[in-house]
Parts: sequence; structure tokens; C-alpha cells
Amino acid sequence: MPMPSIICRPHRNPRARARAALLALALLAPLATLAQAVSDPTPLQYRNAAEETRFHALTAELRCVQCQNQSLADSDAQIAHDLRREVLALMQQGRDDAQIKQFLVERYGSFVLYRPPMDARNALLWFGPPLALLAGAGVLVWVVRRRGRRIQPIEQREDHW
Repeated sequence: MPMPSIICRPHRNPRARARAALLALALLAPLATLAQAVSDPTPLQYRNAAEETRFHALTAELRCVQCQNQSLADSDAQIAHDLRREVLALMQQGRDDAQIKQFLVERYGSFVLYRPPMDARNALLWFGPPLALLAGAGVLVWVVRRRGRRIQPIEQREDHW
């Protein structure tokens, strides 16, 4: 007589289905420990405290191209680690902040800057939110006025029984 398998035939017995689910969970749970954030194995080497201060100020003004809502200084993404190393290398080559920003903009676009320049390409970024608020307020005023005209006072209504 063959042994019943709880994995092959879980549809016959609800308890067997629950045991199969618990077994699968117990086997897969250790894999969750592998999904940890990657840490940078070697720390950055600064020449002096002024360079470190400048580095942190500059990376706080740059956006992580993967995370999009974090600065380059705050992101734990691998590309952020690489970009921080590249920014430090450019600083140690003697480039100033504007040259480093220009290098990154040429490579990734003005999106990499937390404060993109005000030009024709970015006009919607700068003026879009205020224009959307004004348009929403205009629509709200229009709807309220239109409804106010349609509603008749109670005394003027005719009752049709």
C-alpha cells in the first residue's frame, strides 16, 4: 500500500493542504534572510574633514537614479554606492561642484538634480503644480456656482402631487 503524499494530493484533505502550506512556508522562510540590503564593503577615504563635509553636502543635492525619492547620500542602492565613489573620485581630481553636477547631468539627465534648473524643458516641473492647483480651484468655484443657481429655495418650489 503506497503512502499518501500530502504534497501530491492536497486537494483531498483540508488538513493535508494546511500541512503542505506550513511545510512550504517552513522551507522557504530561511530564504528571507538572503534578501538583506547590500552594504558597501569598503568605506570611502577622504583626504580631510573639509572634503568629507563638501562630499556630504554635494551628495545630498543629488538624486539616486534608481530610488528616485532618496538623495544619493541616503540611498542604499548599488548604483548609489558606485555614484558616491565616482563623485568622490571627481572631487579628488580637482573638479568643483558645478563640474561634477554637469558631468552627472550629461550622463543621467537633469533628473539627477534635486533642484533642476529652470529652463524650457523643466517648465512643467516648476509651474505644473501651481497651475494644477489653480485649475482645480477654478473648477471647484465653477461647480459651486453652477449648483447654487440650480437649487431653488423651498418657498418657490411647486409641489406636484
